[in-house]
Amino acid sequence: MSRSQQTENVALALALPDLSQNTNPEQFAHSGLSPLQLFSILRAYWKQSLIIAVTVISLSAIAIKLLPKTYTAGATLIVNSETKDPLAGRDFPAEMLTNYVATQIELMMSPIVLRPVMDRLKLTEDKEFTKGFEGGTEALRDFVEKKLSYNVAIDRGNGGQLLYVWSSARSPQQAADIANALVDVYIEQDRQRLNSPAGERAQRYSEELAELREKVAAAQDKVTAYRQQKGISNLNANSTDTEIQTLDNLQQRLLEAQNLRRSLEAKETGEQDSSDEAMASTAAKSLRLVLNTQLTELAQLSTTYGPQHPRIKELNSQIAVTRQAIANETRSLSDNTLTELARTRELERKYLRAVADQQAKVLNLRQAQDEGSKLMLELESAQSVYKHALDGFDQIMFQAVANHTNVTVVSRAIPPIHASHPDKLKLMMMAIAAGLGLGVAIPLAYGLFLERRVRCRDDLEREFGITVLAQFEFVPELSRVT
Repeated sequence: MSRSQQTENVALALALPDLSQNTNPEQFAHSGLSPLQLFSILRAYWKQSLIIAVTVISLSAIAIKLLPKTYTAGATLIVNSETKDPLAGRDFPAEMLTNYVATQIELMMSPIVLRPVMDRLKLTEDKEFTKGFEGGTEALRDFVEKKLSYNVAIDRGNGGQLLYVWSSARSPQQAADIANALVDVYIEQDRQRLNSPAGERAQRYSEELAELREKVAAAQDKVTAYRQQKGISNLNANSTDTEIQTLDNLQQRLLEAQNLRRSLEAKETGEQDSSDEAMASTAAKSLRLVLNTQLTELAQLSTTYGPQHPRIKELNSQIAVTRQAIANETRSLSDNTLTELARTRELERKYLRAVADQQAKVLNLRQAQDEGSKLMLELESAQSVYKHALDGFDQIMFQAVANHTNVTVVSRAIPPIHASHPDKLKLMMMAIAAGLGLGVAIPLAYGLFLERRVRCRDDLEREFGITVLAQFEFVPELSRVT
């Protein structure tokens, strides 16, 4: 008996034909293998199965151990729908949020963001990203950019506003740096896209404001020069009230002088002895009383005495003297009237010149004020426009420096502690399953196709249709004795 047969269970079978029936042995054959047949083969090759399984598991464990580790770091962003447009000053439309988030994801994965990340982290000098490249400088950037896009992933949260930025690299720190750099570059570009129009508008607004300021300064210089030229401190129309009042006073004085001159002229052309002044004079009144007394006495004496009477002559002489005194007094009053009339006429002429001068002064002042009012209107208009522009400039500048952004960082990426790839436990379980599977499959295939033997009663009954009457366990010690 061979050494290979000493470890097998040998079934001793005795085929006894059924004499009562005409039987055919092939009618007892069955297709397929029974569990007993499979177990018999595995039992015969259990050492080989164990060796195959241990070998496969050991090699897999070594391979898994030598696999390079990949670390994944993640940062979280949120799309803020309440952020206002710096130019329009309105909230971000909520109905456009879905399309906006999808657009931002596409933008973050585009070369517009990836290339600045490459430059910031100097990935074109990193051996992990340049491994396997052959070509020029520009092709190297394309190669690294493509490799970087494979290592970056962006997921959208269930709520629609959260964005998860994932980055994979050989080292934990590099994975976190790539994720953070991607977030930083994206937010910087987002701020620039939102704030650049406002900044450009603020710059143009500043230039326009400078032009308005120059117009105000030029208008102010014209007003100042005009005031110095005309000698007018106040160009307001109300400032002529004083000059007009002065003109009214002069005209009133002129009217009074004219009335006095007319009165004196009337006195001059009228009866001197019956004038009001002559009648009102005390000396003239006394002389008239004396004259009346003398005349009365003369009339009385004339009835008694003749013209040659000494008393009559004396009264006539006295009456002549009294009349001469009255004439002298009247002449004196007339001379005073002429003097006063001359003075009044001179005063009238002075008032006429003063009124004419004042009228010319008022006219010139009003003309100057009219011209000055035009300059003041230009100045006020320029100041009003400049003030309105200056009021709006504060808001424009506030919007320009506000650094608006529709996306904010919720959490930055930190270096991961454990590697995300490979999953060694999962791979080891797969290696164990593969080792056990190969340990079973290879011996079975060998026992079925390359070295087919009779190992149990099912081999005789199922393959050859031979009925087994008894089965004995082979003992190796007995085989050596025989």
